[in-house]
Amino acid sequence: MRSVFQWNLGARSLELGRRTLVMGVLNVTPDSFSDGGLYFDREKALAQASHLLEEGADIVDIGGESTRPGARVSPANEQYARSPTTRPVVTAEEEIQRVVPVISELKARIPQAVVSVDTYKSAVAMAAVDAGAEIVNDVSGFRWDSEMMATLANSKCGAVLMHTRGRPHEWRGLSRPDDVVTLVADELRGRSQTAVNAGVGHDRIVLDAGFGFGKSFDENYPLLAHFAEFSKLGFPLLAGVSRKSFIGRMLAHEGKDAPLEARLYGTLAAEVALILNGAHIIRTHDVRPAVEAARAADVILQTQ
Repeated sequence: MRSVFQWNLGARSLELGRRTLVMGVLNVTPDSFSDGGLYFDREKALAQASHLLEEGADIVDIGGESTRPGARVSPANEQYARSPTTRPVVTAEEEIQRVVPVISELKARIPQAVVSVDTYKSAVAMAAVDAGAEIVNDVSGFRWDSEMMATLANSKCGAVLMHTRGRPHEWRGLSRPDDVVTLVADELRGRSQTAVNAGVGHDRIVLDAGFGFGKSFDENYPLLAHFAEFSKLGFPLLAGVSRKSFIGRMLAHEGKDAPLEARLYGTLAAEVALILNGAHIIRTHDVRPAVEAARAADVILQTQ
């Protein structure tokens, strides 16, 4: 059985470990890899958030900027602005305009909803928490914005610290680690300790190994196989593999990776494996199937 934690979100806590929680993905962006543009309209976003909750999502994770492979998330500069091959970086102000109205209106309509904001910007995190978000999910591991750690230390919200190697537009050029599992574990250990030392409460942190973030296709498979190693870090664990490219590569047919719409069953298989190896939270686009798969995995864990 997994270790049981009380995840401190400030005004309340979530119990993690007796059953798997499901975090539903809601991207209010025009360009996310899976659902970009589908929920860019505010009313469509709110309708989708309600749908995710109806399907059994315990948390709705709302993001306003794509961090898909190749995206430029570094600070804007004139070189990038002039280049015809890159899009401008989404500013904090633009991201706030995308996510905060959705968060505030969702909380007004469904006050009990647990809302997470998917951002690496401290200004967005502050605005989202003020609007009712109780979790900040930072794909950069609190590294891309120098103010993020202090912002979280001064807040009472929960925080997801994810492992990332480099930035999305750099991923194809990264060197291969000798042992990706050891690398991720060591860096998560160091980053989480830095966060605690900076004042982010241990009971407010959840760790994410960052599947696909700075890892090549075949570097994700050892993370799946040895996910239980991350339990030794002493924090609850979140895993997000939904529809990712390495799932498509797993399901390749006649030399072609499976397209997004054909990755559900591979995603569910990976999610069950992760739960059986210690994941407390599954982040997914397909909530109802993931909820049912998690129930089955939880029964297996409870009989061990």
